[in-house]
Amino acid sequence: MTHTADQPQWWKSSTVYQIYPRSFQDSNGDGIGDIPGITSRVPYLKKLGVDIVWLSPLYRSPMADMGYDIADYQDVDPMFGTLDDLDELITQLHAHDMRLIMDLVVNHTSNRHPWFQEALDPASDKRDWYIWRDPRPGATAHEVPAGQRRGDEPNDWTAAFNGPSWTWHEASQQYYLHLFAPEQPDLNWDNPQLRQAIFEMMRWWLDRGVDGFRMDVINLISKPEGFDQPGEGSITSAAFGPHFHEYIQQMHREVFDRYPDRVFFTVGETPGATPHDAILTSDPARRELDMIFQFEHMGLDSADGDKYHIRDLHLPDMKRNLARWSQELAGKGWNSLYLSNHDQPRPLSRYGDEENHRYHSATAWGAMLHAHPGTPFVFEGEEIGMSNYPWSGIDQFKDVETIGQWRQSVTLDGQDPQAVWPAIVKMSRDNARTPMQWDATENAGFTTGEPWLPVNPNYETVNAQAQVDQTGSTFEFYRAMIALRKEYPILVEGDFELVEPDDPSMWWVRRTLGDQVLDAVANMSSHSIACAVPDGDVILSNRRHDNGDEWEYAALAPWEVRWVIHPA
Repeated sequence: MTHTADQPQWWKSSTVYQIYPRSFQDSNGDGIGDIPGITSRVPYLKKLGVDIVWLSPLYRSPMADMGYDIADYQDVDPMFGTLDDLDELITQLHAHDMRLIMDLVVNHTSNRHPWFQEALDPASDKRDWYIWRDPRPGATAHEVPAGQRRGDEPNDWTAAFNGPSWTWHEASQQYYLHLFAPEQPDLNWDNPQLRQAIFEMMRWWLDRGVDGFRMDVINLISKPEGFDQPGEGSITSAAFGPHFHEYIQQMHREVFDRYPDRVFFTVGETPGATPHDAILTSDPARRELDMIFQFEHMGLDSADGDKYHIRDLHLPDMKRNLARWSQELAGKGWNSLYLSNHDQPRPLSRYGDEENHRYHSATAWGAMLHAHPGTPFVFEGEEIGMSNYPWSGIDQFKDVETIGQWRQSVTLDGQDPQAVWPAIVKMSRDNARTPMQWDATENAGFTTGEPWLPVNPNYETVNAQAQVDQTGSTFEFYRAMIALRKEYPILVEGDFELVEPDDPSMWWVRRTLGDQVLDAVANMSSHSIACAVPDGDVILSNRRHDNGDEWEYAALAPWEVRWVIHPA
């Protein structure tokens, strides 16, 4: 079942649910989530009301970066199941009127991919499918442990997971580029044969019934000329390179335009993007992508742009940032709305009051995000208020970024482990990857075996079974909120205004469509505040008022949120 050309922007009123397959549901007791496990939970997703399911990578992979290092784009890793299993999942999702998008990771492959194995030979016709460079002229290499600088790298870029962005290949006496781990060599999109191979692979997935793609770090595919930018970091230097828009427009023509009777969904992960970049990329007239993921709001609780240099979030910063994106993209492009994904810690632990106001702070953050213009994304477990894991030692982590950060800070830079540890605990990507909490049985109903990451010990009280169909639960709040998006066009099409932008506790978003106004107002603090909440029909709230329909319009309780509809 597919959307057709008479529904060109069906995804604007949709809600996307991201699944991290390794952690969602295990069906065979090996401790790792799999595709049959996901299929068994399709009724749960339908009940929540989401429209699009995004699967993080489940391709064949050595798992150096938990599947974002792909060794075969056209097969499923056996730990997750088979292609037949995936076909059945697509069938079941379509039968329940949901769509599936795959994670497209084409900035880089695994170093085990056959393309790269061939490219190791300088005489191979695939050598130029990757990015190779000679040592820097006049520089002298020094013998160093793997992962450290030899001293003659082509430039001084630093990879996203620490260490240099170049790895030496002794046999061919050249370096290859990797913006992430050494096991993730970057593809050379300037090679037309490489681009055609990627487009062919994408069409292969669309032919299987896939409804689109989430494109991993897609704005890094076009590298700058000469690789001589200053060493701000490889991600900063490579973002939105000289041919990015050209290559994405070619992708649109040669992949999606081949299916005139189908309308797909595409979202690009674009670190470093500005609203101007988002407009260029998501303007429908330019025929590139439907929307992007931007990162600005995800860095507002760091001191200097480094996620491991944490500071308390100043609420007006978040309000103004999301408002800026809403206002600048209005009528020109489209935004994605998210607070969590597989790369971010749990928003309840990051921004809320987990200890004293778990339900209210989780739902207040969700409601204020979903009140903005854009397509909302919900990450698995967010809808039940899952939180960060109480880590006790570095040996518990599996994430390559977390382990690399600890190694760089403690082992190489000699920082005090006790000073480094709090940020590791709070910001590690593994916080998002602990198993989904389904019920109060052993291992939270995720697996009958030994889970690949530990299950949060709060699963006995924080789980889906305890919340589905339970009035006043986080799940039922999310379910109602997602349904309202389809019922009220003002949430999709309404003009946007940020009210009281400097208030440190109150968040007030106003949407206007014709003669109707929706005010989304929340107290984002753990103390009551005075607030002139507009009178009207309260269509969503996380507070029950026992006096019937009577609401207190002069104050908001801790973490109280209301969506109020009234005439303009």
